[in-house]
Amino acid sequence: MDAGSVAAVRRFNRAVTQRVGALDDAFLARGRSLGQSRLLWEIGETGAGLKELRDRLGLDSGYLTRMVQALEGAGLAVVVASDGDARTRSVRLTDAGLAERAELDRLSDAQAESMLEPLDESQRQRLVDAMEVVERLLLASEVQFEVVEPSNPDARAAVGAYFAELATRFDTGFEPGSTLPLGDEALSMPAGLMLIARVHGETVACGGLKLLADGVAEIKRVWVSPAARGMGLGKRMLGELESRAREHGRTVVRLDTNRALVEAIALYRRTGYYEIEDFNGEPYAHHWFEKTL
Repeated sequence: MDAGSVAAVRRFNRAVTQRVGALDDAFLARGRSLGQSRLLWEIGETGAGLKELRDRLGLDSGYLTRMVQALEGAGLAVVVASDGDARTRSVRLTDAGLAERAELDRLSDAQAESMLEPLDESQRQRLVDAMEVVERLLLASEVQFEVVEPSNPDARAAVGAYFAELATRFDTGFEPGSTLPLGDEALSMPAGLMLIARVHGETVACGGLKLLADGVAEIKRVWVSPAARGMGLGKRMLGELESRAREHGRTVVRLDTNRALVEAIALYRRTGYYEIEDFNGEPYAHHWFEKTL
């Protein structure tokens, strides 16, 4: 890693932590740390599950428990069983907690305005645009890939969202029963695998890989959540699938796609795929691609 880049990231972190008040014991002069204040905001008006909070904020169980206990001790939150299930717990804000959250919102808006007010209009727009870019790139850096069973609920939900999107984009619509069959066994080892990408516990992408004979692998069902697009995640998913194909001794990867998916077609061509003849007879496909690894 380039030492200059590392130094630039560290300078940025120091500037941000100082400017937002992360170094203060009492964030926004409310008598609690930035961590506790952020947790209060994340719990929200309707409450949140402890596991959800742990995943969303990237906290270990012990630290989260201590922060929740601090909010409980201040009379701002209570921990309850989720939907009557004592094994799953949620945290909800009390009336005092809701009032404190509203005050934090007001003070946070004022703090943001204090950052923008000294700048002219052009500078403000540059700062806001840069912040949006940084936010998306930071999210991209936190994406984690995991091989799961095709029956995994997160994988099922991602494939369902993929099919729903195809139905709106294809000229002829999309019926899962009309495409080539692809059972769970085809995307389970040793025949293949299912890969999902998560950020803050949320599934944001998926992709499947069929491990065929003669050194060939076929990529299937590559999808990126609309909320996560613009982060280069489609390219990363392709790269992860290609890496796993190599790990399993495959030297060629193939895929098919519909003419309506122009962004995907452009990505495939940009990343070294070239068009070949129809190799699988997929009814919904108009283009077939191959890449040598």
